[in-house]
Amino acid sequence: MTTNPFGRVITAMVTPMHPDGSLDETGLRAVVEHLLANGHDGIVVNGTTGESATLTDDESIAAVRLAKEAAGDRAAITAGVGSNDTAHSILMAERAAEAGADALLLVSPYYNKPTQAGLLAHCRAVADSTELPIMLYDIPGRTGTPFDTATLVELASHPRIAAVKDAKADLWASTHVMAATDLLWFSGDDVLTLAHLAQGAVGCVSVVGHVAGKEYAAMVAAVDAGDLAGAREIHERLIPVVDAIMTTSQGAIMAKAALVELGVIESAFVRLPLVESPPEHLDILRKGLAGSGLA
Repeated sequence: MTTNPFGRVITAMVTPMHPDGSLDETGLRAVVEHLLANGHDGIVVNGTTGESATLTDDESIAAVRLAKEAAGDRAAITAGVGSNDTAHSILMAERAAEAGADALLLVSPYYNKPTQAGLLAHCRAVADSTELPIMLYDIPGRTGTPFDTATLVELASHPRIAAVKDAKADLWASTHVMAATDLLWFSGDDVLTLAHLAQGAVGCVSVVGHVAGKEYAAMVAAVDAGDLAGAREIHERLIPVVDAIMTTSQGAIMAKAALVELGVIESAFVRLPLVESPPEHLDILRKGLAGSGLA
């Protein structure tokens, strides 16, 4: 199996902000420390949950730098550099490396809907431009363009394309790629983490991991030990909080609200077009945290 430079229990970290919308550097460091104290050996910065779509380039790079300074060698920092402009992704890959990123997350280009040949060319161009290992991010529900199985098999031959964050919700396609390549596989969907682990994924890139990192670490360990019953018990115990964070409204909104509830950050501010949770959603969140034994 390919050496894993990403970690196994990973959260796509929120980007804390002050109520005026500016980057909360103290809050960002606090979230990193919280994750490291709760089972994580990897963190994704500037992913979807980090509100990458509304961060400036300079803010994105500042977040990478701050996260790496806080984590040091205690966890791998994977920087999201995805864009629907290949030249921009290459620039951000270069800047993320300079800021200390250990690896890169590359989502399929969104909105312009490239062909599979375009996906191949895009990913290869970014991978050719960097020395860092790359995790591809397959989430067609957001991008409009899935990575076809044949495309992933072909990309696996690139020496720096090492992993896939799978949020496509097609377990059979996943198993085809895992069987045909040595790509490291990560669940990118908290609802399907146990299913992915059971069929060979090495870990998860979670949103619910903001509040359930130790539980996901225990789930990974249980699957490693062949204890599927134990892993299933954890999976079932997390149902209330997964529902609360992932299906109530939107992951970044609910993850920030959860971190405020736990006292990790002071503000749940999200940038438009996202808006903060209304009281009825916060009530669902509190019940979900309590129902999973996390509050």
